[in-house]
Amino acid sequence: MLLPALADRVVLAWGWPRRLIALLAGAAGALALAPLDLWPALVIPMTAAVWLLDGSVAQGRAGRLRAAFFAGWWWGFGFHLAGLWWLGAAFLVEADKFAWAMPLGVVALPAFLALFPALGFAAARLLWPEGAGRILVLAAMLALSEWLRGHVLTGFPWNVYGMMLAGSEWLAQSASLVGLYGMTVLVVAIGAAPATLASGESGLARWRAPALAALVLVSMAGFGAWRVPASPVPAVAGVKLRLMQPNLPQDAKFNARNSEAILAHYLALSDRATGPSTSGVQDVTHLIWPESAFPFLLGRTPQALSRIAALLPPGVTLVTGAARAGETLPGESRPPIYNAIQVVDDEGVIRASYDKVHLVPFGEYLPPVLDRLIRALGLSEFVSVPGGFASGAYRTPLMAPGLPPAAALICYEVVFPGAAMPAGPRPGYILNLTNDGWFGQTSGPYQHFAQARLRAVEEGLPLVRVANTGISGVVDAYGRVRASLALGRTGVLDASLPQAGAMTPYARYGDLIFAALVVAVLLLGLSRRLR
Repeated sequence: MLLPALADRVVLAWGWPRRLIALLAGAAGALALAPLDLWPALVIPMTAAVWLLDGSVAQGRAGRLRAAFFAGWWWGFGFHLAGLWWLGAAFLVEADKFAWAMPLGVVALPAFLALFPALGFAAARLLWPEGAGRILVLAAMLALSEWLRGHVLTGFPWNVYGMMLAGSEWLAQSASLVGLYGMTVLVVAIGAAPATLASGESGLARWRAPALAALVLVSMAGFGAWRVPASPVPAVAGVKLRLMQPNLPQDAKFNARNSEAILAHYLALSDRATGPSTSGVQDVTHLIWPESAFPFLLGRTPQALSRIAALLPPGVTLVTGAARAGETLPGESRPPIYNAIQVVDDEGVIRASYDKVHLVPFGEYLPPVLDRLIRALGLSEFVSVPGGFASGAYRTPLMAPGLPPAAALICYEVVFPGAAMPAGPRPGYILNLTNDGWFGQTSGPYQHFAQARLRAVEEGLPLVRVANTGISGVVDAYGRVRASLALGRTGVLDASLPQAGAMTPYARYGDLIFAALVVAVLLLGLSRRLR
């Protein structure tokens, strides 16, 4: 009797009680995300979503759609507010410049992102059938709204609902079949199924949806147990990696006055022995440093390249994040500056570069339509680069001597499913260099690492991730962390590079599988009405 009574309270709620229920139910969804990964909590927001839509019964179709839209907005606002609160830490790095704007990141961004589940709620209410079919309609519409969130206005697919099952090694393996957005269909359907237990159906009928959801969940776990090998993945022969996590405070990292101290810290830390039987960088083949490692242009600082060459033994290669200057275009007063990954050999020569393609709006550049207005107010992007970073033209594999071709991804490029792969032959691994120092000891770096891990599962490729303050690590093609450095720790990590796995169905077909899943789920949910 408890569940029907709870459902009645949600369905019949109106005004501010209804808004508060939606807000709190949405916020509960953040419990299923990293770092907590309490995936059973996904039942709370998804079941409440069904009951909120059941209660969207205002007079007329327009009234019902309006009620559903605003219920979805409050639900989404709660979810994103609870999941993205840590963005406020970035505004405190240079508090004198940006602290006043903290509400824009902590409140205004979740308010904007909430428009997408609001659209999903409204679209679901437009098609709302009776019975268990409404669970599938909601799953299809919310998944489509999440796909839109990942693509509209350059996209922001952070904490997509499918991530609620990404913390479980076995359950996460389904991403190799359907990708993150396909996982979202499954998460919503599984989480919303208990809503039918409070329906007016009698006997076994109301248990059909929860029983089917449990069967799907068990099947996902079974598939994951079958897919993940019991033994470790073999390593790429002849490759010994050293990941360097400097753990520099963000306010010091981009200050040019600290250039000498930063480089000296990197060089000393990189050559640190990790045990009595090791002798520092002499023991490895590749040294990897994090994103935007220096407050200067590496390619235009020969003294720094000379000191790096002095560190590297013969045959050892450095892969590092660095700002890179391009060619000055006619009519321009300064060259474009790229957020890049550069490959430096043992003679201090830069052999290859990758320029970041998907920049962070407001963090690395200002959107053109707002640039003039924002600069007129005396404001700028977060990074200390005049005019912001320029975007790379296209994704290219990063080639480093002795390593397979890499799918190079800088910072939050790694959160975009299906967009990680460069043109050409399949890479041998994913390389993600990032600087999460902006966000301190919050849940943000854990969420970022979780999303990078899921890319490894989707693509069937190992992941090498190096972060300024953490979390750095090596992940195999099944999302298993083989070695890592914790958040906030200073150190180096020596590890092998796992071999690539077989190409996954998602890697081969991308979001076509998600599209087919949405169509199938929608048709099944509407089957009674169609008949």
